[in-house]
Amino acid sequence: MLKRLDWYIIGKFLGTFFFSIVLILSIAIVFDLTEKMDAFFENQAPLREIILDYYLPFVPYYMNMFSSLFIFVSCIFFTSKLAGNSEIIAMLAAGVSFHRIMRPYFISATFLFLLFYLLGGYVIPPATGKMLAFQDKYIEKFTSENARNVQMQVSPGTVLHIETFQKRTNTGYRSSYELFEGKSLQMRLTAERIRYDSLFEWHFENYTLREFDGLEEHVYRGRRFDTIIPVVPDELFVTAEQAQEMTNPELSSYIAQQKERGTGNTKAFETEMHKRWASPLGAFIMTLLAVTLSSRKVRGGMGKNLGIGLALSALYILFSTISSTFAVSGTLSPFMAVWLPNFIFLSIGVFLYTKAPK
Repeated sequence: MLKRLDWYIIGKFLGTFFFSIVLILSIAIVFDLTEKMDAFFENQAPLREIILDYYLPFVPYYMNMFSSLFIFVSCIFFTSKLAGNSEIIAMLAAGVSFHRIMRPYFISATFLFLLFYLLGGYVIPPATGKMLAFQDKYIEKFTSENARNVQMQVSPGTVLHIETFQKRTNTGYRSSYELFEGKSLQMRLTAERIRYDSLFEWHFENYTLREFDGLEEHVYRGRRFDTIIPVVPDELFVTAEQAQEMTNPELSSYIAQQKERGTGNTKAFETEMHKRWASPLGAFIMTLLAVTLSSRKVRGGMGKNLGIGLALSALYILFSTISSTFAVSGTLSPFMAVWLPNFIFLSIGVFLYTKAPK
């Protein structure tokens, strides 16, 4: 059963949290609009698309990205105020233990964890796709119409390689399609040009087909060879940025598919999947840090606590961003790169908790 004290702290926590989100993101939207106004006018972006496709997804996207900062600052703010008004001293003097005071904080953190997990895994990705498409169309183009040196294992023992592929014409140049049985090459089809038709149907033009039977080799040449390959052109253009556009089930399915195909470019997608868990769980770590830092009454008000809180939360976000780049470059595994900041700051939080007022 939740007591009046629990409801009081939960209300203060969540109220301050959502107020800080509205305040900070409103300022962020104003600055972003000022910066991109010229691009909107130059590219004649419609007002409806600016609002619905860009700024509507903008709010949950950045709310999720900086959730640790919002949680930490809001928790530091209202807890410092409680301590400054001697309310925490009164709770402890009334026989309420510090462990008991932590309960409503972690109930609030659990609510925020579920909120950001659902937003980050199922709600934000489709909206992010609209926002990135808007940026690519009206602000700064970052997608490419050409793919180079594509190599993937289409199915076990079947490898497709295309040196250059044009998305606009669905045509590739200098390609090969190989079939292995174990480590033995059974068939190799090469062509000057490859073209996608529909329903996984591909056409190899000006082809050379080599079939191997032990030490014997049979060579066939022709102008066109049609075959079914379970690949569509869009799969050749998937970039690391598109990991943000996939929901959790889509992301898991894509990682499993790419590992099976042996493409080797799953680091960014695995990193994004780990972030979907590590970032929401950071709500508990940031809450623990904030309460232990700000629950003691200090002279000079909450300024010192807010300064420490801003510095630690900024350091946490910076550390998380930098460590993620190590995963993409292959220096660290995606698991270690994403979870290392959580492990370090959790250790700091546990240490501070042991020193907190009892």
